[in-house]
Amino acid sequence: MSNGISIKRGANINLRGEAEKFLTEAKPSKTFALKPDNFFATVPRLLVKEGDLVAKGAPIFHAKHDPRILFVSPVSGIVKEILRGSKRKILHVIIENKNDSVIKHDIKILSKLDRSTIVEILLNSGAWPFIKQRPYGILADPDIIPKSIYVSSCCTAPLGVDFEFLLKNDKDSFQLGIDVLNTLVKEPINLSMDASFSGFLEKIKGVNILLVNGPHPAGNVSVQMQKHLPINMGEKVWEVRPEDVANIGKLFFSGEYSAQRTIAVAGSSVVRPQYIKTQIGAKISSLISLTGVDDSSQNRYINGDVLSGMSESELGYIDFYNNLLTIIPEGNHYRMFGWLPFMDNKIPSLSKTSLSWLFGKKGYEVDTNMNGEERAFVVTGEMEKVFPMDIYPMQLLKACMAEDIEKMEALGIYEVIPEDFGLIDYASTSKIEAQEIIRSGIELMIKEVG
Repeated sequence: MSNGISIKRGANINLRGEAEKFLTEAKPSKTFALKPDNFFATVPRLLVKEGDLVAKGAPIFHAKHDPRILFVSPVSGIVKEILRGSKRKILHVIIENKNDSVIKHDIKILSKLDRSTIVEILLNSGAWPFIKQRPYGILADPDIIPKSIYVSSCCTAPLGVDFEFLLKNDKDSFQLGIDVLNTLVKEPINLSMDASFSGFLEKIKGVNILLVNGPHPAGNVSVQMQKHLPINMGEKVWEVRPEDVANIGKLFFSGEYSAQRTIAVAGSSVVRPQYIKTQIGAKISSLISLTGVDDSSQNRYINGDVLSGMSESELGYIDFYNNLLTIIPEGNHYRMFGWLPFMDNKIPSLSKTSLSWLFGKKGYEVDTNMNGEERAFVVTGEMEKVFPMDIYPMQLLKACMAEDIEKMEALGIYEVIPEDFGLIDYASTSKIEAQEIIRSGIELMIKEVG
């Protein structure tokens, strides 16, 4: 069974440096890291200390709100460092890759397992954090049965990942992962894919296929949910990323926690953009040693895409859910008379006053220059042109800024997460940090409403 989702509002930003369909297996990174900040609204409680020996799949910390939810080591080795920040907040748990020990779980044939047993396996193995929950984009609650589960293989973000290519060697694991997830929900998994492309994902059994057509952010799960099956008050919906579906399948095949993570290293500063197979939390330097980086200018390393990713150091680590590393030049320069409408038309713009659309057929080469500072937050209609959801984005942002919970609820705070406002950050001439405002609004809702 398949349904169609067609999006008209939005924008595609064509950038140079897309990862080529070439898959390389990286040599094991010397160190790996788990970052509690990757798990929104989760407070960690450490289960190890520096110097401890850990096997692959051994618990490193658990969630304070639910000790059953474990976060486990992606590799075996030694806990090298626990990096803390202000008020002793845990920033990184760094594990030095030393040996090949692994924790084995006794898992029976899937057909002989009931739902409660499968949930227990996912919790005990450390695979439960692969499942996120809406509203809010937080870790899923093991005690509920969700309305539905969404898996989006359609990535419309700039330099986005091709999940069909990424999963080409994991077809059986992906199918088993879908079978496992189907035991957790009453309705078949909603698997979304690009309407203009066909591949092995169309042959996956036990799913409701959603064919997605339209510009970014059509690939965002929030958009697909609202167009297909909107969330009502009190309802919960789960989301799993495609490679994590395969990781769940590998767990039930082998009985071992799978931390596989395939990264598309892309961007105009990358010499050989390509896909690299590694493990969750790999060090960025171990990836760019394979791709090469143009160091003629200072570069910015982005965990994710250019619209919603997080800036990272070259010596930093890949985020838990991330399949994309974008590297572009740093925007540490200024343009003379940059405010003139026809100056430097090679910078992509959504405004018709610019002629940039004439120069982007082969892809734009961009940097991180903001081209101006924050300005007055006024009604311009720019946000509504690139926001396809049936929500008033400017009014929601202002309600979040005013911390007006009733208005936030009425305006759709339950249906969005920060990444849905990535294109608004780019399109708005006010240059406000819309994603940060939404993040703060969601944190307020969790604190006050739950």
